[in-house]
Amino acid sequence: MKKASAALTLIVGLALLLSACGTQPAEEGPEPCPTCPPTGVSTDLGGREIIVPLDMAYPPFSYADPETDEPTGFDLDFWNAVCEELNCEPNFVTASWEGFFEAMEAGEYDVGEGGLTLTLARAMRVDVSMPYVEYGQVILKTAGDDRAAFADEETFVASDLTIGTQIGTTNEIAALKMVADEDRVVSFETYDMPVVSLLAGDVDSVIIDEVSAVGFMQQHPGELEVAFTVTGGEYLVIFFPTKSDLLVPVNWAIKQMFEDGTMDEICEKWLLRPCTPE
Repeated sequence: MKKASAALTLIVGLALLLSACGTQPAEEGPEPCPTCPPTGVSTDLGGREIIVPLDMAYPPFSYADPETDEPTGFDLDFWNAVCEELNCEPNFVTASWEGFFEAMEAGEYDVGEGGLTLTLARAMRVDVSMPYVEYGQVILKTAGDDRAAFADEETFVASDLTIGTQIGTTNEIAALKMVADEDRVVSFETYDMPVVSLLAGDVDSVIIDEVSAVGFMQQHPGELEVAFTVTGGEYLVIFFPTKSDLLVPVNWAIKQMFEDGTMDEICEKWLLRPCTPE
């Protein structure tokens, strides 16, 4: 009996000890830091050069200032702000859309910028950043063109009006999906040529990103206007060569720019609206 009593006493004592340990408050850790970079990721690139390609025929993202002939646009302000966050130096180089992804994969560019839309095919090929602009595609027409076909998308599709676009872009994909007759879609090598052709009367309309339509309308005040919206809910992202060590720091910098209002300042300047989601 004494042995049993002693064992019972030991069990009860252990239970009380465990119970007491379980009621002790957990030691508090450091406060969460929503603006801190991920563990092990440096946000100081030590003045590193970042090669940023610019398509100089793509307002409002990158184009030649008509007064100074110097490069200007959204992309330059964006990357200067990113590098202010990350202590890097953007090196802007002129590039063309043709062969762009191949050049980036080969290491000629550190990033892919300039109104590039997120698609599954592209995301499977290279790395992509968090989205920084949400937009839709629109049909652009010359101001005052009141032909009935421009009333809405259904009426436009039923017409025989031609659509200018740039070859190999999401705009071209959307145009080919919208109309059954491929002969109505006129594709050009550079992004500015569809608008040039529209103004010259060689095509009836242009399908274009809403954010780019703003840039061209600013360049040609009173000459262009939006007929109707074709798509919505599309996203602009930055592309990186696969496994780039810039992906995480640049994502962090973009978040910082949204937090402190820098991103909306750039968007309001070049896109005439903020980019922070409502």
